[in-house]
Amino acid sequence: MRLTFKLFALLDLISIGFLALQIWTMLTHVQEIKTDTFSLVKVALTVLMFFSLFITTKGLYEFRKYGFITYYIQFPFRVFLLVFSIGFITLLPEVLNLGESFFSWLFRICVMAEFFRLYYTILAYKSFIQAKQSPE
Repeated sequence: MRLTFKLFALLDLISIGFLALQIWTMLTHVQEIKTDTFSLVKVALTVLMFFSLFITTKGLYEFRKYGFITYYIQFPFRVFLLVFSIGFITLLPEVLNLGESFFSWLFRICVMAEFFRLYYTILAYKSFIQAKQSPE
């Protein structure tokens, strides 16, 4: 189980790398950000997601409670901002010159994988709590 969460931490580290590119683009083109409420909220949430990914990565790598809790808080924002754990696979159609239909299937796989990760994290957290509460 711990190995799986180290893999989740690695996937979050990859997400940090890709999100860092978006953050850099936002910082270098700050004057081009639209001033409507939706755009400002999305930018603010993206920055918060970027920093919270460091917490999740460290917490899941060390198999700590705060890593699980941070992931639970992040989950709705991950779906809203499309920051998926295996989201990097959606770049394959661009790299391999495949069609748009291939992208849509990979995107669906990313969404399903994120929900699977949430389900697995909840199950693991329950067993983690039960193991801590059971007398040895």
